[in-house]
Amino acid sequence: MERLDLCSKLAQEAGRMAHLGFGRSGISMKGRHDVLTEMDAKVERFIREQIAARFPQDAVLGEEDGASAGLAAAEHVWIVDPIDGTANYARGIAHYCVSIGVMRRGELIAGAIHDPPHDRLYWAGRGTGAWMNGERIAVSPLADIGAATVECGWSTRRSTEAYLAQVARVMAAGCAMRRAGSGALGLVDVAAGRVEGYCELHINSWDCAAGILLVREAGGFTNDFFAGDALNAGNALIATNAALGPALSEVIGIGLSK
Repeated sequence: MERLDLCSKLAQEAGRMAHLGFGRSGISMKGRHDVLTEMDAKVERFIREQIAARFPQDAVLGEEDGASAGLAAAEHVWIVDPIDGTANYARGIAHYCVSIGVMRRGELIAGAIHDPPHDRLYWAGRGTGAWMNGERIAVSPLADIGAATVECGWSTRRSTEAYLAQVARVMAAGCAMRRAGSGALGLVDVAAGRVEGYCELHINSWDCAAGILLVREAGGFTNDFFAGDALNAGNALIATNAALGPALSEVIGIGLSK
């Protein structure tokens, strides 16, 4: 519980720090569509410093500064995205967050996501359920695929043709489709019952570690995202509510874990 408490506290403090630069931070480009702001680096340094002060033996994997020494041997690994939805953040679009997950021996044990524009703190510990600002959240009970909403995240690491094919399958099944530019908040929306599914052909671990635990603790399902080298290299991702899990998995083309 000590790491869960720190995880939640850091996500909220880092989110409030990030919000001070919302829409005003300097911008550079990491890739064709990957935006880096000055605040990303500042927020990640803050999170790393706080973890090191409290749990110096733990390793950190962050989007901006990569893996700390001893990642492979560490019992606990913190997985940090200082600002998920950076393009939104840099352009003054109020849809971004700070995401922090914690693994112990390869298993997610804690996760927290802070949504600064709405001051919403989401957190979950393994076996604790999923929570938003002190209130329990749960996935949607919807069982009609024709009334479902699915967010289809997009990544330049897979072809445009593959992405459009996935979107076409989702829409052909009768689902509404959306894309809002933050994988972490897309998973939050599944956990809170706002949408029935989230999928992405490739997503990095720091974008989704906390959100995966939130979905599972809210009663939903995901694939076995961390199979193989996904911690470092990323993987495909699906997250769904319970009622539509098998049907959405077939439509999206990514299998759920058992």
